[in-house]
Amino acid sequence: MMRNINVEHLIQTPIEKQKIEIVERKGIGHPDSISDGLSEAVSHALCKEYIKKCGFVLHHNTDETQIVAGRSSPKFGGGEVIQPIYALLVGRATKEFEGVEIPAEAVALSAARNYIRRTIVDLDLERDMIIDCKMGTGSSDLRDVFNRGKVPVANDTSFGIGHAPFSELEQIVYETERKLNTDLKKKIPGIGTDIKVMGLRNDNDITLTMCCGMVGRHIDDMDHYINIKEEMVEYVTDLAMRHTERNVSASLNTGDNECCGSVFLTVTGTSAEMGDDGSVGRGNRCNGLITPGRPMSMEATSGKNPINHVGKIYNLLSTQMARDVVKAVPEVQDVHIRLLSQIGKPIDQPLMASAQIIPQDGANFASIRTETEAVMDEWLANITRITEMLSRGELDTF
Repeated sequence: MMRNINVEHLIQTPIEKQKIEIVERKGIGHPDSISDGLSEAVSHALCKEYIKKCGFVLHHNTDETQIVAGRSSPKFGGGEVIQPIYALLVGRATKEFEGVEIPAEAVALSAARNYIRRTIVDLDLERDMIIDCKMGTGSSDLRDVFNRGKVPVANDTSFGIGHAPFSELEQIVYETERKLNTDLKKKIPGIGTDIKVMGLRNDNDITLTMCCGMVGRHIDDMDHYINIKEEMVEYVTDLAMRHTERNVSASLNTGDNECCGSVFLTVTGTSAEMGDDGSVGRGNRCNGLITPGRPMSMEATSGKNPINHVGKIYNLLSTQMARDVVKAVPEVQDVHIRLLSQIGKPIDQPLMASAQIIPQDGANFASIRTETEAVMDEWLANITRITEMLSRGELDTF
């Protein structure tokens, strides 16, 4: 099958050779990430319910979850939530199919509660959070698009963007939050899940600015708080040095005024308990980062259906394509993949599949083009692999 694949030589300085690079990651306990996580958990649960009841996934999109911040009174050794965090699960779902009733709201609420229990481990779901659900039904024309043919057809005219490989800074920022929230939190329970990492590379100097909502009941006093901060900074600096020979400096909770007793202390480990709201799609892209020096899509990935919603599928697909191009073609320094759909057209036949490549000096671009086209065509020919990978939990969306 002939596909609209275009591979071009991009005349641009590779990201690693640019003087300034900025990269951000919002941790799993950030209010925006909580919204993303809830939306994706609900979509996964609905997919399982649809398969159980009907044998296949039905139309749904759950990508409009909102978090409304509560109020809290954190203290060393304790504290309490005064007004619970409010989460509203919003979206569209099929609730009846050929006489079979599907309890979409009940499934959504159960999935959301389970996700919070697993993920925001310092939050008491019985006291600290209210989860509500307002699930409508999809428009008839989009439901019709959802069910056409063996190869799903696009639900929208939209695009997805991915890049590879990660730069040193991107890898450091990505791993910093994940390692703090897994490895180090096991040792230091006072570390909250709401960790944001902002990375700056200025030529050969990397500066990591981190923000973490500490959990008051696990911290005795100000000295204990300061000691935890110092241990976290040392841990992150050592972690970063495994990925770079550049100079690295790290700082944590730079807004603290320890002399006045004003520090980032929480009850639940997330700023959603006091003043920070959250929405789907405002945080990390599907590669887990926010990268203003790279091309990005503004489309939310989490919560969209994994069958024909190109806002989800094409962002994930372009990222997988980019990574496989780099693996298959060592002469590629940077690659940007852009996929554009047309509503109602098969998702394996995008209006355009574009690869912009910065090659190594002296590389044979004709050979690069041929190999890149082959990788892209292979993925498009097997595009339902993305849905399968999602169903097996092999792909993150934020």
